[in-house]
Amino acid sequence: MLSRRIALCACLLAGLLLGACQPGATGTDIRSFTQGMQHQAGLLPLDYAPDTGKLYLTIPLDQQEYIYYFSLPQGLGSNDVGLDRGQLMGLNTKLVRFDDAGDKVLLRQRNTHYRAETENQLEQRSVSEAFADAVLWGFPVVARESDRVLVDATGFATRDSHGVSRRLQQTKQGDYSLDASRSAIYPARTKAFPRNTEIEATVTFTGDNPGEFVRQVAADPHAISLRMHHSFVALPDSDFSPRAFHPQSGFWAFDFKDYGVAIEQDMTRRYIPRHRLQKKDPGAALSEAVEPIIYYLDPGTPEPVRTALLEGGRWWNQAFEAAGYKDAFQIRVLPADADPLDVRYNVIQWVHRATRGWSYGYGLTDPRTGEIIKGHVTLGSLRVRQDYLIAQGMTSPFNDDNADTAPLSAMALARIRQLSAHEIGHTLGIAHNFAASPKDRASVMDYPHPLLALENNQVSLTHAYAEGIGEWDKRVIQYGYGDFADDRARLAFIDQSRALGFDFISDPDSRAASDFHATASLWDNGADAAVALSDVMALRAHALANFGAQSLASGRAYSDLEEILVPVYYFHRYQAEAAGKWLGGYHYNYGVKGQAGELQFTPVAAADQSRALNQLLATLSPAFLQLPDQVIKHIPPKAYGHEKTRESTQGFTGALLDPVSMAEASVRHTYAILLAPERLARLEWQATHDQHPLTTGALLNQIWLTLNQPATNTEASTLQWRNQLALFTHLSHMMTDDVLAPEVFAALKGFAQHTLDNTQWRKEPRHQYLKRWAEKAASQMPTNDKLKKAAMPPGSPI
Repeated sequence: MLSRRIALCACLLAGLLLGACQPGATGTDIRSFTQGMQHQAGLLPLDYAPDTGKLYLTIPLDQQEYIYYFSLPQGLGSNDVGLDRGQLMGLNTKLVRFDDAGDKVLLRQRNTHYRAETENQLEQRSVSEAFADAVLWGFPVVARESDRVLVDATGFATRDSHGVSRRLQQTKQGDYSLDASRSAIYPARTKAFPRNTEIEATVTFTGDNPGEFVRQVAADPHAISLRMHHSFVALPDSDFSPRAFHPQSGFWAFDFKDYGVAIEQDMTRRYIPRHRLQKKDPGAALSEAVEPIIYYLDPGTPEPVRTALLEGGRWWNQAFEAAGYKDAFQIRVLPADADPLDVRYNVIQWVHRATRGWSYGYGLTDPRTGEIIKGHVTLGSLRVRQDYLIAQGMTSPFNDDNADTAPLSAMALARIRQLSAHEIGHTLGIAHNFAASPKDRASVMDYPHPLLALENNQVSLTHAYAEGIGEWDKRVIQYGYGDFADDRARLAFIDQSRALGFDFISDPDSRAASDFHATASLWDNGADAAVALSDVMALRAHALANFGAQSLASGRAYSDLEEILVPVYYFHRYQAEAAGKWLGGYHYNYGVKGQAGELQFTPVAAADQSRALNQLLATLSPAFLQLPDQVIKHIPPKAYGHEKTRESTQGFTGALLDPVSMAEASVRHTYAILLAPERLARLEWQATHDQHPLTTGALLNQIWLTLNQPATNTEASTLQWRNQLALFTHLSHMMTDDVLAPEVFAALKGFAQHTLDNTQWRKEPRHQYLKRWAEKAASQMPTNDKLKKAAMPPGSPI
C-alpha cells in the first residue's frame, strides 16, 4: 500500500512539473516567457520571437472594449477582382472585447446594430441576449498573470481575414486555399502605439486553374502572396455629440435599432458619420479648431498628380470656413516613417492596378456613435490617363510634331483635383449627390462629365471641370460640422437649402439606367437632359469628322487609334441615360412630413418626355452611327507587339475594326435605356393618367419607324438590318425574364405579332433570319415559373 502511495505521489509531481512547462500554465509569468523577444509597448503590447516567427499579444483582463478592423496593405492589382492595395474591410468597424476562457481568449464582436439606449441595464441585457454576437477568433493562452494574459496571435494574423479565397472563387479566378507554410508575420508593419496596435502578416494562397485576371497580374498565378493588416483601436472618449441624420442633409446615414424607445417612436436611430471637430473659441463666428482634420497624401504619388491631389483636397477648407472654422481642414504629405494604415492618420493612397478602375473613400467609424476615427482614400492611378485619352480623341491636336498638348494635361489634372475632393468628401461622411450637375455643377460629390464646347469650330476643354468646392458641398459641411442652437435651427437650415434651389438625390435613385429621377444621373451635364444630349451628339459628330492621323502622337502605332476612338464614338453614352430617365420619369425629393423639405413628387411633362425620346431615337439612325471613311482607313489591325485589351472594340471581323458591331453596341445601349422593364411599366401607369400618353406600344412603333427610314447607301442598309435584328433579340430575351409587368409583356408580344403580320418579308437570307427572330418574340408566352406574381408583404403575427 505504501509503495502504491509513493508511486501515485511521484506521478502527480511529475504531472505538475510537466504542466508548469506547458504553454498556458498558471505558473508561467509573461516576463519570463517573453525573455529575449522583440517587445513593443502600446495599447495591446506585442512580443515577436524572430527565431520561431511567433507573435504574442498581451491582453488585459478588464473586459475593455476596442474597435477592430482589418485591411489589405498589399493588393492583387486587378480591378476586376477588387483586392486593392489599402482596401479596408468595408464601412462597418467591429466593437470587440477579449473574453477569458481558460486555455484560450475569445475575441468577441458585440452586435451593435440592435441595442437599447436606456439606463436600465436589465433592458440592455435583454436586447443583447436576443441577437447573436460573433466570436471572431480564439487565441491560445501561453502565459498568465493576475490581471493579464499573453496569447499567441500568429494564427490570428496569418488567417484569411479578408476573404481572399472566397473573393477569388466569386470572380471565377480559381479555387485557392491558404498555405500556412508560406505565410508569416510581417514585422516591419507590426507595431504598438498608445492608442492602437497594428498587426500585419504575409499570407499566401495556392491553387490550380488560375483565372484570366489573376494570370494578368500575379508573379506566379499558382501562388498569390498578399499582406493582411489588423488594427485594434482604443475607443474614443464620450465627449462626442452624434448629429441627427436628415434625408436631405447630404450625409450618409449611420443607423441602428433602438429597442428602448417609446412605442410611438421610430425604432431606427439615424445619425450622420462625421469627424470630431470643436472650436477653440465656441463664441466666435470664425475660429480655429481644437484639433484640425488633417489628411496625409501617399508620398509615392508622382508629380504633377501630387500637386493636383493636394490642391483638390484643400478645396474642402472653403467649406469648413463656411461652417465657421479657420484652417480646420489640412492636407500634408505623409512622413516617410509613417504607416498609412495607422489609425492616427487620415490618408490618401495612390493605388496602381493593371486596368482602369474605381476610386474609393472610406470613413472608419466608432460603431457606437458614428464618429469617424480614420478617413482612408484609395485613388486609382489610371483614371488620369483615361481623361487624357478623352481629351486627345475629342480635340485631335497632333497636326505636327510640335502639337500643344498642354490643354489635354490641364483637363486631366482638373479631373484629378475633382476626384481628390470627391473621395475625401466620402471620408467626411458625405454621400453622392447626383442631382447637383443641373445647378451649375454645385457639388464635387456628383460624377462629373467633361463639359466641352465648340468654339471657333474647335472643341474647347477650358471649362471641362469646375474649380473649387461646390456651393452644395458648403451646405453639407455646414449641416454636419456647423453650430446650431437647436433642432429647429438645424431643420430650418435644410429648408433654406431647398429654398436656394439645391436638390439632393443619391445612389439608390440614380445609378441604374432604369431609374427615373428627372435630374439625378451619373456623368451628365445641364438641367435639360434632352438639350444636353443634343449638345453632346454635336460634339461627338465634330470630333469624329476630325478624327484620324491628327488624333495620334508621333511615334505611336496607327493601330492605337482604336482605343482613342472608343471614348469619342461612345461619347453620348452617359447623357443618353440621363435623357432616358425623362421617359416615365418623375421630379421628386426626400420629403419629410412636418419637417424641413416638404414633399415634391410630379411626373415629367409629356412634352419633355417627347423631346427626350426624339433625341434618343436619333442615336439609332445610320447617320449617327456610321464612322467617317477617314477614321476607318487610319485604323489597321494591331501592330506587331501590340494587342487588343478590354479598352478595345469588339466584333466579328477578327483583327480588323468592325464598325457594324461598334454601331450595334451603341444601339443596344439605347435599347437598354428605352426598353428597361421598369421604365415600360411606369409608362403604362402614366398612360392611365395622361391625355397624351406614351405607351410601350407607341414607343416600340416609333423605334420601328426610325429603323425603317430609307437607307442612303449600302452601309446604312447593313446598319439598319443589324439594328432591327438587335431589337428583336433584345425583346425576345426580355420576354423570357420575370421582371416584366403583364401589361408590358402583352405590349411587346403585340408589337412583335403586328410587325410580323404587316411587314413585306423579302426572300433574302438576312430578312428571313430577321423574320424568325420576330416570330420567336411573337410566340413567347410566360411560363408559371417566369410569370412574376404580385404578393402582399408579410401579415401575421400582429
